[in-house]
This record gives sequence, C-alpha cells and structure tokens, in this order.
Amino acid sequence: MKTHRHIHLIGICGTAMASLAGMLVERGFQVSGSDAAAYPPMSDFLASLGIPVAQPFAARNLQPRPDLVVVGNAISRGNVELEQVLDERIPFNSLPAVLHDEFLRGKEVLVVAGTHGKTTTTSMLSWIFEVAGMHPSFLIGGIAENFERSFQLGRGQYFILEGDEYDTAFFDKGPKFLHYFPDAVILTSVEFDHADIYKDLEAVETSFRRLVNLVPRRGRILAFDTGESITRSVARAFCPVERYGPGEQASWRAVNLCLDTERTSWSLLRGERPWAELEFELAGDYNVWNATAAAAMAGSYGIRPDVIARALASFKSVKRRLEVKAEVSGITIIDDFAHHPTAISATLNALRARYRGRRLWAILEPRSNTLRRNIFQQQLAKSLALADEVVIAAVFKSESIPEGERLDVNRVAAEIVSRGQRARVLADAAEIIRVCSPEMRPGDVVAILSNGGFGGIYESLPERLKSLRPWPLARVETRSSR
Repeated sequence: MKTHRHIHLIGICGTAMASLAGMLVERGFQVSGSDAAAYPPMSDFLASLGIPVAQPFAARNLQPRPDLVVVGNAISRGNVELEQVLDERIPFNSLPAVLHDEFLRGKEVLVVAGTHGKTTTTSMLSWIFEVAGMHPSFLIGGIAENFERSFQLGRGQYFILEGDEYDTAFFDKGPKFLHYFPDAVILTSVEFDHADIYKDLEAVETSFRRLVNLVPRRGRILAFDTGESITRSVARAFCPVERYGPGEQASWRAVNLCLDTERTSWSLLRGERPWAELEFELAGDYNVWNATAAAAMAGSYGIRPDVIARALASFKSVKRRLEVKAEVSGITIIDDFAHHPTAISATLNALRARYRGRRLWAILEPRSNTLRRNIFQQQLAKSLALADEVVIAAVFKSESIPEGERLDVNRVAAEIVSRGQRARVLADAAEIIRVCSPEMRPGDVVAILSNGGFGGIYESLPERLKSLRPWPLARVETRSSR
C-alpha cells in the first residue's frame, strides 16, 4: 500500500466502500470513486469528506490512472471500469483484503456478524468502547448517529467492525468476514438470506461455521440463544461460547422488559445475578437483544456495568434504522432498511409498541436480492400484514430475476387481503405518492421499507404531504397495539 498513492473505488457508494474511502483519506491517500447512482446518506457522507464521485460508470473515470483499484462486491464482469482495469492491468483488490492489510494488522479485532442486527449492534459496541475511553477504531455498514459517520481510526488497540456474510468480490466469492481473522465474535442470528449467492440455509451456516473456526482459543464468542442454526454454527468453536437471549440456560438474560412509548428499559442478568439496569430511546425488543450482546461483549473486555449503562442511555441510532425522516401535520414518516421478512416483522412490531393506537402504513420496495425472489413469499405476506395499510412497489429490476423465481407482488397483496388487511400494488414511488398521500391523515405512521433510494420517496412524500394542506375534516383511524 505504501506505493499506492491514488486509490479508486468502483462502487464507492456502498456503505462499507464509502467507509473504506474515508479511512483511506485519513491515512493520507488520494481517493476517487464511481457508482451507478449516489443517494443519501452515503452520498452526503462522501461529499463531506471531499471525495469526488463520478456517475455513471465510465472508462474515463480511471483517468488519471490510479495506482490501485478497489472493486466493490456488487461489481461484475461487463462493468466498463472493471473491464478497463483488466485490460490495462491496473492493480486491483477487494475491500476486505485492503481493510485487513492496511487497518486490522496489530489490532484486537471484534466482529459482529449475523443475518440481522449487526449494523446496530456494531454501532452500540463502538459507542460503549468510546464512552469507556478506549478510543476504538470501527467500521459500520451505516451512519452511526452518535459519531455521525460510519468509521473511525482510533488510537486504541480495538477495531470493531461489522462482519458481512455477503461475497467479497467478483474474483473472491467467499464471505467478507473470512478476511478479518477476529479475536472475538458476536453472532446475532443465522437465517437464509442472500439468495443470489447462497443455495440454501446449509450453505449460510457453513459460512458462519468458517467464521467461528477462525476465532483463536483465547478469544470469545457471544451467540444469540435462539435457533438451531446458531447452535450448529458455534458447535465446534475452539474458544469459550456464551449465549445471550430469553432462554433459561443463557449466560446473559434480559428481564423486566418495558417497551414504553418513549423509552425501553430492562434488567440484565449474568447467570442468575443482576448485572446492570439498562435503558435507551430505541424501540423494539430486537434492539434489546442487540444491546444485550454489545453490553455482554463490552463486559467481557472489562468495561464496568455503569459505564455500559451510561453509553446505552445516550445511544442514538443508525441512519435508516427506524429513522424519523419527517413529521408533516401529525404524519410521521419512518425510513427503515428492513429487507427480509424477519426484519420487517421486527420493525412493524417495534412501531406498534412505540406509536400505540396510530394507523400504521408499510410501504415496501422489494429490492434486495433475496426479497426480489419468491423464496419468502408467504412469510413476507405474514410480516406485512402487521400493518393497517400495505403498499408494495413493483420488484426492483425485475427483468434480472427469472420469472419462475421472481416475487409475485400481486399474490403477496392478495394473501394480505385474505388476512383481513388492506394491501395494494403500485408501480413505483411516483404512483405511491400520487395515490396514497391524499389518503394519509394526522396520526398516521408511514414506514418506508427499502435497502435503496426507492425513487426519492423519502424526500418527495413529505413535500407532497405539505402541498395537500389544509387537511379535509376526517376521522383519524386508530388501532390498539398488538
């Protein structure tokens, strides 16, 4: 790396790629990047760092010729910049390999992995270490609001990072987290996901077993105490394994859980003994388990319970995780990254508890590689039926999914209707805004679920709602929480 002064990132607007770009800038490298489309929050984040982002992909973006190109895992053969890199024999590598070689060597590496919850848990753990004065480095797959960024190069010995099970690059189809050689691991969940690269649940479990196999004997693993998949994944660990969760045999348990309309609180037990009284502003019992995992890991590194409690009490959240984007005349618009039926259920249940008695909308863009397929079609309908009003957009880039494998959004909507809920399919963000905004009333909570930009709906919907004032007189629908 010492000879590579100019580094170009293809696919720079991915959360991890943008974070690596920032870290490279802090290390003194000249950094440029390109992407098909840039949208907040990562586009704003890169702009704040002064990193130029070229759009769209083009061979000219590689002028002047960089010393090294980092190829994002979403980039495939046929991409014009990648083809130029190969034709000109410009040196290239993957994000995880650069991260390991340049930043992880010599650090105590703590990896948070799992199908769900890893971004928030990594943010919580990083904030606890920060409040404890341990000056951690971290890399998170989102913008942690306490730091207002997704990475930090601290002077302490610990590097905390989100371990993604998705593949590494077009030339390395193994999971990213296998490059990180962790000293400790939090394993939040193991479910089938990423249907474009994993054949089945067994293949997913195999990846997590390989991660577990990298942890040295002196290390530690904290694993959620629910699900046979997690149990199988940690069964052959060489280091101590502690479980956290609701089970009576769990080493770390949350009791006296209170999900209030403004705060969440619980008591944390270690074994059978009270260990800490914890609370924060976040909604949802899944965030309690995220925080319990972070607290347990921090405690294993000698951080006192009172410091952990103080850190969690001041923890904000992560961008695009139950993020309130706007409040317009009593209508609350929520942005959430949920793109798996399990995550969608958790999100909607959390909103039910937080906004009790208010009409709940779920507006979904089927965009992830898993959700665009029909693998979870029935589970998706069940999850979305937790809302009062369900709106489903057309499958994102549906033409790239074979018809026999493609999610049938009309069948999903019909299944929701058969469960006694309102559901409809609308083509895109523009049609959703045109049709639904006149129907929204003060008191409504609108959850927009997507792992992408969703046609700018986050900005356009509030503007449209503002233009519809004053409201016609109408009864505001309410519903008791489930």
